[in-house]
Amino acid sequence: MPSRRTPTCSYAESSVNRCVLAVAVSSVLTFALAADVRAEAAPAGNAAAPATLDTMIVTGTRGSNRTQFDTLAPVDVFSQEEIQAIESSDLNDVLAQLVPSFVVQRMPMNDGLVFVRPATLRGLSPDQTLVLVNGRRFHRSALLGARGAQGPDLAQIPVHAIQRIEVLRDGASAQYGSDAIAGVINIILDDRVGGELSLGLSEYSEGDGLGRKIGGRHGFALGDKGSLSLFADWDKSDATSRSRQRADAIAFQNAHPDLVVPDPVQRWGQPDLENRHFGFNLNLALNDSVDLYGFGLYGHSEGVSDFNWRNPDGTASVYNRSRVFPGWDARSLYPTGFSPKYGNEQDDLQGVLGLRGYWGERWRWDVSGSYGRNRIDYTLGNSINASLGPDSPTAFYLGRLSQEEKNLNADIVYSLPVSALAAPINIAFGAETREETYGVDAGDPASYAIGPGAVTGLAGGANGAPGFSAANAGRWSQRSRAAYIDVEAPLTARWTVGAATRYEHFSAFGESVDGKLSSRFEFTPDLALRGSVSTGFRAPTPGQLYTQSTQQGLDTVTLQVFTTGRLSPSDPLAIQLGAKPLKPEQSRTASLGLTWKNELGFSGSVDLYDIKVTDRFSQSASFAVPAGVPNPLAYTSVSFYTNDFDTTTRGVDVVASHSTALGAGRLSTTLGYNYNQTQVDSGATGVATNESQRRIFEERLPRQKATLSSTYAWGRFSVLGKLRYYGAWTDSSGNATGDIFQRFGAMSFVDLAVSWNVTEQQTLRIGADNLFNRYPDEASFQASRGLIYSRNAPYDTDGRNLYAEYRIRY
Repeated sequence: MPSRRTPTCSYAESSVNRCVLAVAVSSVLTFALAADVRAEAAPAGNAAAPATLDTMIVTGTRGSNRTQFDTLAPVDVFSQEEIQAIESSDLNDVLAQLVPSFVVQRMPMNDGLVFVRPATLRGLSPDQTLVLVNGRRFHRSALLGARGAQGPDLAQIPVHAIQRIEVLRDGASAQYGSDAIAGVINIILDDRVGGELSLGLSEYSEGDGLGRKIGGRHGFALGDKGSLSLFADWDKSDATSRSRQRADAIAFQNAHPDLVVPDPVQRWGQPDLENRHFGFNLNLALNDSVDLYGFGLYGHSEGVSDFNWRNPDGTASVYNRSRVFPGWDARSLYPTGFSPKYGNEQDDLQGVLGLRGYWGERWRWDVSGSYGRNRIDYTLGNSINASLGPDSPTAFYLGRLSQEEKNLNADIVYSLPVSALAAPINIAFGAETREETYGVDAGDPASYAIGPGAVTGLAGGANGAPGFSAANAGRWSQRSRAAYIDVEAPLTARWTVGAATRYEHFSAFGESVDGKLSSRFEFTPDLALRGSVSTGFRAPTPGQLYTQSTQQGLDTVTLQVFTTGRLSPSDPLAIQLGAKPLKPEQSRTASLGLTWKNELGFSGSVDLYDIKVTDRFSQSASFAVPAGVPNPLAYTSVSFYTNDFDTTTRGVDVVASHSTALGAGRLSTTLGYNYNQTQVDSGATGVATNESQRRIFEERLPRQKATLSSTYAWGRFSVLGKLRYYGAWTDSSGNATGDIFQRFGAMSFVDLAVSWNVTEQQTLRIGADNLFNRYPDEASFQASRGLIYSRNAPYDTDGRNLYAEYRIRY
């Protein structure tokens, strides 16, 4: 009987110019003496045991016998031991340390992005990477982030429930549909019998950010028919603060010595955050040819972050006396000013149920249904709606965002024997239907009201983050239907080719047809050349297509209330100002790579990529509403989402590894390196025409990122050392006019961990991330707000993190 494990899908990669190729080859040769391995045997102690090149994979292929070495596109495989060797319980941080081209930012004091952090693969948008769990599409977050990007929130997937991670670095829309432009990340949940319990503590050397976590998993054998794995975890981290007292707060204290002003008045750092996750993973044989499978994930998180301090001597829109409220003064409520507290409460749910099986020896089939939902409730405390005066509450419910997705899939794979070929042709085909619904629920009326005090200059809405109004609320849906065919054919014993095409129809904008051609030639059993060309797309979401946001304020000169809005591109007013229906972002990807292994324990790959993306998504500039244009909500200015600009991304991925016996133990070393450059080619507005925005877009992330790690294991002990390198990048002040740029140089961090197997089932691990307590250059242009290190940094700026973990396996 063939293997029961049904393969899952993944994504592809790209190619690059000869100059970058020379750099890549040079890097590999330089590294050859110290290169690392995906070790063939697990080292002793609690060392990270990498997946080997012979590990069977399910991402990027629908064949049942592909390994990491013989795929037609590069696929990285990370074992459970490698994943657990990283201290963080946030999957974003885990991937940032494992995948060289994966970058995630902290984004302190940046609204919803503090909690749903933007993560990028190969420098592309967070919603241009497809995320799968057990081969099924994982739903998006409800947050529309920077430039309107709406990607999945990887932090909602519990790290300790993962058996392995497969990352396909190639364009794969022809195989999997929308979003697979940068690649595919496939999270494989643990389905093994047995269990484990882990306890962890961590804290920064500055004495803050205390983290506590506990997680457990147990896999039950269902007779000889399958298994049921249950898991749960909890973690809580206290806030960090890398802040100095603001200059205006110092001046305010000197001017009012009778008051005690908090120092600092606002906190730049990670938020207070608590997470809980529960779930299951089921595999059950109903008979000799049919399996029932499914999984469920539920996550709940609560967090609070600071906003900017409101200075009583400098915030006239809150502290000015008003004739509308005689005798009332906001100083009686907040005599030393106030820093609003922004709250985020998330509920996240994903469930999949399916059947798979065989017809004879050559047919495999799989049908499944899935449901995903992300729901975010926002609150604001320690604030005021000044226009309501003494009637204003100090805490507000701002409203809710929600994203809901339903999917139905049917996949069939046929192994076609051809006598003239070295092996059967693998033919896969299938269909999918999907529905996405985006929702906005209004907040408390007081959170968005423009009260009577507005006519005297007092600001309306919850100060810091006005709530969603009833005019913004609603539900919007989009449906799609798709069909695909995917063929892999071994033309000779050494040469394999693949071709895929996918047709997809969306209710909002119409059709998309994409294709992919790939090939792999094996010079020897240990050396192969691979490459692909493909087209891809990312469909606009209902949240991007239909939602709008409205903010109101008061012009301090004219004392007139003004209303600004981000409108739906289909809104009549937006259309009159130039908005056009959104269409999919389109991509063209080319890649070329070399992969190798040998009996001495060396293995690795070099892959070049070139990704052209057209009609990229962004928010337009603000347009004043001309007199005489129908404007029922009296907007002063409006903007809208638009297909704004085109880009080209070129780069190279280098992965090299080596494992060897050394003395009484085993030494395993791994190098991962990525060079990535994106440039804006053309466009009509925004990023394409604004030189400041263009520079930030092209330089905001490091072009180079690398990780070199070595593990030495002997007896009951192992030591893991890791060097993380980030190239130079650029930040800006974010001023409306006169933007100030600052170039931050390259940074490197050393991590160290020591593990002791107390018994065969119990392991104690202690370690330090950023062992030498390194900090980047200070963000000089933000000093006036008390910030020390840039909030846009592509790495943690909180210093050394010390941790200990105790794990019991049974």
